[in-house]
Order: sequence, then structure tokens, then C-alpha cells
Amino acid sequence: MTGDLLAQQRHLYEVLTACRFYVALHLDGSRDDVDGYFMESRGFKYSQDVITHTEVFPKKWGKATRGQVIRTKLPGNNNVDNFSLRRGLMASTTLWDWIATVNDGGWASKFKNGFLTIYRQDGSEGARFAFDGAWPVSYSITDNLASGTDLAVEELEIACEGFERVL
Repeated sequence: MTGDLLAQQRHLYEVLTACRFYVALHLDGSRDDVDGYFMESRGFKYSQDVITHTEVFPKKWGKATRGQVIRTKLPGNNNVDNFSLRRGLMASTTLWDWIATVNDGGWASKFKNGFLTIYRQDGSEGARFAFDGAWPVSYSITDNLASGTDLAVEELEIACEGFERVL
């Protein structure tokens, strides 16, 4: 077995830690390929509704001579929850400009695509999740004290139409 193949196999079984990731947003008018690096991501959740179909058949059921109930579960609509991104407050206004454009009625043209990338211990990509049709839902910054030493943090909640694992 070659060294490259052995390294690839080891990567398949490596546990990816939650502390090595960033979220890349690609927004109109950006000067850089990545509009934000975030220290926390919450709420990436996919779910699917369950439809229960119930039918009554003329088969024997228990002590009854007919009336057997058969339930079948079928997949329903897909759901993708909103997710939140947190980072230290930056001087850049790129995220705020995106919010302002959506607020001014330009939301249909401001749906964006992006990625959540989780890295291996050696710094290479371990997993990548692509999201599409995203737009900002809310924005907040932490409370600030003149006597405090904590980092000012901004949080952005984003709605998206879908996400999938691409790596």
C-alpha cells in the first residue's frame, strides 16, 4: 500500500473536532473570496417530515374477524432550520451592507451561497457543507462595557433554502 493511500484511509476514520472550522460567505461587491471567518456556528439542521398513512383492511385482527389497521410511514417535506454565525466584531461592513440591501427590498437578488468547512488536525479540509439561497434574518452585537475586557461579538442569523454535505 502506498503512503498516499494509507494517509487517505487514516483521514476517513479521523474524528473531526468542532473547534477547527470557518464559514465562508461569498457576497456581491466583495473584494475577497471569503467575507467572514466565524468562531461559532449553531443551528445547521436538516429534518424531514414523516407522513403516516393509515389503512384498514378486511383481514383478521386480534379477536376481530376483520379491521386490521396497517400504518405506513412515508417521507414528507424537507426542512432546513435557520443557523447562526458568531465572530469577533470586525471593522468591515460587508455583512451589514448585505443586511441593508435585503432590508431595502433587494432580497430577491441577494440570496447567497456559502460553505461551512471543518478542518482536520493537520489543517486540511475534513468536511464541507454547502448552503444555498441564504439571506440574513437578524443581526446582534454583545453588550459592551467601558470597563470590560471581553471581545465584542457579532452574531448573524441566516435563513437558507437548503444545505448538503459536499466533501
